[in-house]
Amino acid sequence: MPKLMPDPGPQRVIAASNFVYTVGSGLYLTAGVLYFTEAVHLPATQVGLGLGIAGAISLAVGIAVGHLADRHGARGVYAITLVVQALATAGFVLADSFWPFVTAVGTATGAKAAGLAARSPLIRHYGGSRPQEFRACLRAVTNVGISIGALLAGWAVQVGTLPAYQLLVIANAIAFAASAAILIHLPPVKPLPAVGGPRWIALRDRPYLLLTALDGIMAVQFKVLTVAIPLWVVTATAAPRWLISCTMLINTIIVVALQIRASRGINSPSAGGTAYRRAGLAFLVSCSLISLSAGIPAWAAGTLLLAAMVIHTIGELWHSAAGFEVSFALAPQHATGQYLGVFGLGAGLAEALGPALLISLCITWGRPGWYVVGALFVLTGLTAPFAVRWAQRHRHVQHTHPEGARQQAAA
Repeated sequence: MPKLMPDPGPQRVIAASNFVYTVGSGLYLTAGVLYFTEAVHLPATQVGLGLGIAGAISLAVGIAVGHLADRHGARGVYAITLVVQALATAGFVLADSFWPFVTAVGTATGAKAAGLAARSPLIRHYGGSRPQEFRACLRAVTNVGISIGALLAGWAVQVGTLPAYQLLVIANAIAFAASAAILIHLPPVKPLPAVGGPRWIALRDRPYLLLTALDGIMAVQFKVLTVAIPLWVVTATAAPRWLISCTMLINTIIVVALQIRASRGINSPSAGGTAYRRAGLAFLVSCSLISLSAGIPAWAAGTLLLAAMVIHTIGELWHSAAGFEVSFALAPQHATGQYLGVFGLGAGLAEALGPALLISLCITWGRPGWYVVGALFVLTGLTAPFAVRWAQRHRHVQHTHPEGARQQAAA
């Protein structure tokens, strides 16, 4: 088992803040939708619509707040996003109809996306020579925190009363506020001066935007675990339902144990492109195994699904490590927050569109849909190395001919 918490210093402060934050996130991820449908009694269709609106809001704010973090100091901006998220989450207890629900969830979701962008300059500044590896460490910590939060949320789900759910919501808000308070112990990061040229340079960086789109397509794989497999197990296989929790547990254990190690071997943009390709192939194999689990005995279906989850998680390790590498290595240091805010658009689109895509292909269409999804992952992985090389050439031009690059971007 890797060492999850860094040595005392700024990295440990960031990791501790992240751990407390993700325990709160685990509470909400497990029971948030149930709170609004079972305790507040909002119709499921309204909850789905509200979450979609919140996702659209989150896409809009990440880049702007990332730019603020670059220009005005990442620690303060990040802490503010956590406080806003804590207040908005606490507001869930007052959301007793559709529009208060949309307001509270939209604010919380927007603050979450903004926080991820604002945190990026901190990771780059305090991450040492390889901030990508520190980011991998934070992902492992995230999985531990979410797992603990999910276990705690199980009590509220089991009790099922409004006070129990409200207690869960308040605990979630307190966790976010505590995460912000921990940042007091983090030394501030002095903003880097802006360079000449267009203000929103990340939105003009076409190779980086292509990588963002490709990573977003690949990020649909996260919804395979949380959306497609549970529905597939219940509707298309004879496997026992407890296998759904088992697949989640396998995924979490592998990510916690191996994410840091997997990231160490992916230490250049070129290696990141190769990792994308490997991830796409792994996802094709796992999707194929999942498709074969229909119409066979329960023991055989369970065996295939567990094998598919191990292979899928290995692909997830490669995908995440590749994203850490290319997103940081190909972003200029003075605009880390803005660039990582742009890169987050891909994951945001996957979050918004992935469930509907997987349900329509894998669940409604059935077995052929799994092959289509696997092929989509493979094509994305095969395209990524070419996009990485284009981005590297673009970065080389920016370094060797900065004036010409700025004029080309302004054109």
